[in-house]
Amino acid sequence: MTAFRYLLRAEWTKLRTVPGWVAGIAVAAFLIVGVGLMPGMRGSCGRSACSLPVGPEGQEVTDSFTFLHRTLTGDGSVTVRVASLTGLMAVPEPGQSKPGLEPWAKAGLIVKDGVRPGSTYAAVLLTGGHGTRMQYDYVHDRAGTSGTAAPHWLRLTRTGATVTGEESVDGVAWTRVGTARLPELPSTVEVGLFTTSPQHSETSSETLGLQGAFGGPTQATAVFDHLSSSGNLTADDWTGTTIGALGNASGLEVGGSERTGDGFTVSGSGDIAPAVSGAAGLGVTITQTLVGTFLGLVLVVVVGVSYVTAEYRRGLIRTTLAANPRRGPVLAAKALVVGAVTFVVGLVAAATVVALGTRVLRANGVYVHAVTTATEVRVVAGTAALLAMAAAFAVGLGALIRRGSVAVTTAIVVVVLPYLLAVTVLPTGAARWLLTWTPAAAFALQQSTPEYHQVANLYAPVAGYFPLAPLAGFAVLVGWATVMLGLATLRLRRSAA
Repeated sequence: MTAFRYLLRAEWTKLRTVPGWVAGIAVAAFLIVGVGLMPGMRGSCGRSACSLPVGPEGQEVTDSFTFLHRTLTGDGSVTVRVASLTGLMAVPEPGQSKPGLEPWAKAGLIVKDGVRPGSTYAAVLLTGGHGTRMQYDYVHDRAGTSGTAAPHWLRLTRTGATVTGEESVDGVAWTRVGTARLPELPSTVEVGLFTTSPQHSETSSETLGLQGAFGGPTQATAVFDHLSSSGNLTADDWTGTTIGALGNASGLEVGGSERTGDGFTVSGSGDIAPAVSGAAGLGVTITQTLVGTFLGLVLVVVVGVSYVTAEYRRGLIRTTLAANPRRGPVLAAKALVVGAVTFVVGLVAAATVVALGTRVLRANGVYVHAVTTATEVRVVAGTAALLAMAAAFAVGLGALIRRGSVAVTTAIVVVVLPYLLAVTVLPTGAARWLLTWTPAAAFALQQSTPEYHQVANLYAPVAGYFPLAPLAGFAVLVGWATVMLGLATLRLRRSAA
């Protein structure tokens, strides 16, 4: 152990006394911070103009729909048949739309703590393409079993803090869809019919590998009939309220309701779901502030490779190995020193750019989604870990190849290029494949918001979404680095310096 400490000290002395290596790591940090603070992206949001409500569990949410409701005190139940569900979608031409039902359009029954966006709720509903669902408090979703299209019967029952959703194809035989326990639900609530339809997003045609995306508002219209209720509901007629709607020139985001026969027709736009960034959402995440990481990564792998190959080029490796005959620890010390220095510098750079970059984006009118402190710490520390492990990988590659230019080129192609291709020219499928199997999978450490299966969106790397979970992505890079250092150690032991 004492010998290894001396070895670490010797390697640290080598690193800090070579100006080129010190400058390379410093410039890497400068690029990460500098690119993140460049005022390039602009938006139309102010701090209040694009604010999002916060749900009962602390997440930013979308809560926009047309609500036809009455007040319920205590326990009660509402039953209705969704006779039909149709929709409209915006098209690229301004002010135009086409018939079409968004798969996550929703129509059904909901019980909610008032009409304030973000308040606790539970709903049983029929969707445009995902069947019946029981959803509550924005992030919870459970699929039904007995059908996917209108006409369809729905029933919502409130018993204390428990809300139960049921479905039926004939109004006689009922099947439970799900149950929600809402401890924040007060005694007096609003209950009734609702319709909403989320932002539509789709991939446009590709040209030379380039891929574009189009998104726009949609509107759903549901016809409800056979409406009945039980419990202590107010005697007033059903009241129509548009919750959280912004409205726009196309008119699709402006819903409404009217009585038709023995029921109602309700049209609405928006969503009741966790808020996301990207083509079908609003704004960006803190991941956007770290766009300069790949530039810093280039310099980090150059330093990591040259830290080893320079000794081979100058013949100094013989002196190093003569002083330390056990070759494995020599390589381990080099990787540990470069990785530790890179981690510390990367940690400072990432913390700086996340803290200041969000301010730059917001000053430019870009909405930046809020994240928890734990997520912010994980993203910052993860970026530092990504840089450090890539440096260790580069050390192993340099020791294996031993020729500086070849090793540097290989490191950039293997580590940096897959990420660059994934966020620029490759279609989503190919991009996700690269970010699953190459060392660039570790960029998943920078993802700051989860994907939600019940929210349709283009979950692409360019928008800060990656195919692997953060730790799984980092494990891929660790695996690559371990294999590379293992192969380099094997060659170092079997061949002359």
